[in-house]
Amino acid sequence: MAMDGTIQCTANYVPLTPISFLERSAVVYRNNLSIAYGDVTYTWSQTHQRCIKLASSISQLGVSPRDVVAVLAPNIPAMYELHFGVPMSGAILCTLNTRHDSSMVSVLLKHSDAKVLFVDHELLGIAKGALEILSKSTSKLPILVLILECETHPSPHHNSSVSPGILIYENLIAEGKLEFEVKRPKDECDPISLNYTSGTTSSPKGVVYSHRGAYLNALSTILLNDMTSMPVYLWCVPMFHCNGWCLPWSIAAQGGTNVCQRNVTGKGIFDNVFKHKVTHMAGAPTVLNMIINSPAEIRKPLPGKVAVMTGGAPPPPAVFFKMEELGFDLIHSYGLTETYGPASICTWKEEWGSLSRDAQAKMKARQGVQHVGLEGLDIKDPVTMKSVPADAKTIGEVMFRGNTVMNGYLKDLKATQEAFKGGWFRSGDLGVKHSDGYIELKDRSKDIIISGGENISTIELEGVIYGHPAVVEAAVVGRPDEYWGETPCAFVTLKDGYSATEEEIIQFCRERLPHFMAPRTVVFSDLPKTSTGKTQKFILKEKAKAMGSLSKKKNNSKL
Repeated sequence: MAMDGTIQCTANYVPLTPISFLERSAVVYRNNLSIAYGDVTYTWSQTHQRCIKLASSISQLGVSPRDVVAVLAPNIPAMYELHFGVPMSGAILCTLNTRHDSSMVSVLLKHSDAKVLFVDHELLGIAKGALEILSKSTSKLPILVLILECETHPSPHHNSSVSPGILIYENLIAEGKLEFEVKRPKDECDPISLNYTSGTTSSPKGVVYSHRGAYLNALSTILLNDMTSMPVYLWCVPMFHCNGWCLPWSIAAQGGTNVCQRNVTGKGIFDNVFKHKVTHMAGAPTVLNMIINSPAEIRKPLPGKVAVMTGGAPPPPAVFFKMEELGFDLIHSYGLTETYGPASICTWKEEWGSLSRDAQAKMKARQGVQHVGLEGLDIKDPVTMKSVPADAKTIGEVMFRGNTVMNGYLKDLKATQEAFKGGWFRSGDLGVKHSDGYIELKDRSKDIIISGGENISTIELEGVIYGHPAVVEAAVVGRPDEYWGETPCAFVTLKDGYSATEEEIIQFCRERLPHFMAPRTVVFSDLPKTSTGKTQKFILKEKAKAMGSLSKKKNNSKL
């Protein structure tokens, strides 16, 4: 029966958008610090005004609602402001990876049809190179806006020293109108941002986020980080990666302080935590490694517990222990670009407190359960779509459904339909489900090693190798093998001043794992990384492939 007398109108329904977080904080936390970057600081009132003026100037550049505005910049104040200024103009924000070269930037600018490109002064050469490449295939080039280093005294750069036709970021803010009417979404499912996954040059995948999804994931991220009002957040996760895991919007909702840093270093982390009394930060496992392996002379006592959200491959037990010894409290989350970053959380259970430290670390390394903003997280058989038994053994594909799953891939309906086949988002990750409902990742479907018919989890093997006292980083891939199909090949980086042999590492693993899971090959080298700190396994796979079959070599040596 319909509920007679009820209506939906502007009084009881407003499309959800993170823009409202900034508007509220400009009132509630008006004089509180919103941004700290070196000697540069802003309050929430100032940030709100700067974002309105930025939105006003973007509209004046001929940018229409639903046009794409791109930005190529590190974690500086302008990058934070663009997370609000662009959506407030009605446009869609596209944050580009700062490690891309001109060729890749040109591909993404073309695919996204970006109308404006904001670029940090250190990356101007990359941007100019991209526009030069783009000019060969189109006459409609994006307008270039240069972000100079913000300083408390007048900038030594003047417009005269900048190439003609390039606009200056601070000038746009100075000339913007405060009375500009902010353009809010008519439909909360309207796009707010576009994030490119690390696809190949020929087929980049542009993941579209909605205002609704960004709003809900921002709130969920606050909850999974136990973030009370006025947190002090240190930026280590690049804002170009999944919009900084939606945290630019989360920090605004809570009236917190964004401590920005151009580069992430161990010294910078300790200095900023100490100076600003940082309460929260986030980072990939590489950031955690940077912290725990930093020399004693740069370490400073923490002002209090610092909550650190980490994602990607689960940190090995040794990393958990060392971080906690230093006073950092690790929160293990898991997600993908397509799920707005964090989608699950390994919620701690009281009964785990009585377990051994190793057992506790194993529990904490699980990917856990969906956060409150997500409807479903499950391990399913990708063919039958049936849930796998919760026996911690049966491997299936990790799947998601809910309001914090992407709208789809830009200009690629086929890929979108494939990803959503069966009414769930298929992650391509493989995992198991434990009897308590918590999930545990075993591998990317393309990374699992099948040796003599046995599945070997590279994540599990890497975790064991990390436990070796001489190892700072490890990545495992399959090496082709004529007899076994493939065998585990470990690429290992040793700590400064430490040494280990291939035999030692193999023996170390054999003492802790079934023999078939131990690496048969160990290569000592630095690991190739993406700008977000993920190991580029495809490069290591090529190296392992080039080594040829281990069995064949051994057989030949016997002849």
